[in-house]
Amino acid sequence: MFTGLVQSLAQVRSVSPDGVGGVRLSVVAPAVAASAVLGESIAVNGVCLTVVSSDADAVDFECGPETLLRTNLGRLGVGSHANLERALRVSDPLGGHFVTGHVDCVGTIAAVEPNGEWVTISFAVPKEFDDLLVIKGSVAIDGISLTLVTVEPGRLSVMLIPHTLAHTTLGSKTVGDEVNVEFDLLAKHVKKLFTHLTITL
Repeated sequence: MFTGLVQSLAQVRSVSPDGVGGVRLSVVAPAVAASAVLGESIAVNGVCLTVVSSDADAVDFECGPETLLRTNLGRLGVGSHANLERALRVSDPLGGHFVTGHVDCVGTIAAVEPNGEWVTISFAVPKEFDDLLVIKGSVAIDGISLTLVTVEPGRLSVMLIPHTLAHTTLGSKTVGDEVNVEFDLLAKHVKKLFTHLTITL
């Protein structure tokens, strides 16, 4: 479990095919790598991955074919940047919202609108997820916990402060770029509950 608060903006050091459709992904992130533990879970662009090795500067992960197909990790190349967050501990403050690291879909940036130092970004997402979106609700974009500003059929927008722009991947994204989207876990459970709820009048 994660909170959507990015702890490190990492840079991809290498992407090595494993011969069976997956890749070994190595990212440079000294702040995380220094204390990374073999087998621990770390969210990479909002995708929960397992540490398979690390050194003083970098952390390595293995991404299977399904992960590459269902997320934007398959589009990462040497020099690309990725958001990292270590798993939530019981004693940690919950500064964002509950994020599982299980991506629901890949969205596309539809518009980038600067407003002084702030930027509003709109994303196109499949309409099948519209019921999970409410204004002022939460969504994880590339693993970043964000608040929804507007919600339209197949589209959502968020407003980014300078800190988020400077310390996450969204600061360098442009129209047409793909992002990993995870919708609010609580919204999913509520939707399922009401979908199967029979009301007797």
